[in-house]
Amino acid sequence: MGDFIIKTNDMIQITVPPPALVPMITAPVPLIGTGTTVMIGGVPVCLMGDEMPPSLMAPMPYTAPPFVTPGMGTLTIILKPDNLSKKTMQGKSMLLKGTTFDAMFNVSAPAMQPTPAGPVPDPLMVKKCTCMFITTNVNTQSG
Repeated sequence: MGDFIIKTNDMIQITVPPPALVPMITAPVPLIGTGTTVMIGGVPVCLMGDEMPPSLMAPMPYTAPPFVTPGMGTLTIILKPDNLSKKTMQGKSMLLKGTTFDAMFNVSAPAMQPTPAGPVPDPLMVKKCTCMFITTNVNTQSG
């Protein structure tokens, strides 16, 4: 049984564990496919590497109350085997809806908690997130 192929304009939903909040990923983010040899509904399919939208590649601000002074961090997405097709295109696997998968939000500058004695940094330097692909493709599956 195949799974639904992810294409341009499908979304990645990244869930950050509370209380941490990363405003840039509170809503699903559209994906941009680079698989131009196969189109679904006139748009390119997403290949391995397309799971990270360009807008999420740069460091992003975050807070994690009571650490309300924003810090910065970067996102790393960790796909599972069932998120990748066995068939390849342009030498890369296609992205599949699959099951939920993980991402790590790696803090580069901790958010701070203001206190009378001075700011206290967020001690949690890695925030394990969960991710899923949201697709409108209900027809085209990998075989």
